[in-house]
Amino acid sequence: MKKFTTALTAIFFLLSAPVAASESQMLLNEGRGLVKIFFTSLKGKLVTALKSGGAVKAIKVCSMEAGEVASEVADMSGWEVKRTSLKLRNPGNEPDAWERDVLYKFNARKSAGESPEKIEFSAIVVEDGVRVFRYMKAIPTAEKPCLVCHGEAIKAPVAKALDEIYPSDQARGYKAGDIRGAFSFRKTIN
Repeated sequence: MKKFTTALTAIFFLLSAPVAASESQMLLNEGRGLVKIFFTSLKGKLVTALKSGGAVKAIKVCSMEAGEVASEVADMSGWEVKRTSLKLRNPGNEPDAWERDVLYKFNARKSAGESPEKIEFSAIVVEDGVRVFRYMKAIPTAEKPCLVCHGEAIKAPVAKALDEIYPSDQARGYKAGDIRGAFSFRKTIN
């Protein structure tokens, strides 16, 4: 675990090196770097699970380790880190009002022809009198491996595992290219 955290910290500082003068741009670059770290780590765990035990194992790994990866990234960066969606699999990932608004805007941008891989949004907002930088990056649905667990034709053993772990699951029925949700990051700023 310590080796993993040390590696994440090193990658984080390389990816978040200031390249612009503005506070917003520096925070945006930092947020983008964190998305890469979070996504790469979680995807690696899921791909390994898929190869070693199929989709059912990947579901179990995702349910147990996604939160752990988010916590590790948060601990090493000082940001709040999560995933969210309009169609939740894990009720603990419910979007707040700001995230929900951004997710609707992401879907509108996709409908207008923007590539889901490029869709992101950031803003400095005031929450309870405190300035907070908020950043969201769309999670596009790739044909493989996403549709195995999030698609329209989920195989019976996979559906059964999803029902057992996520009895209120709504994160199904996606097609390749749909926006499945978003990475959401927030950081208090002075």
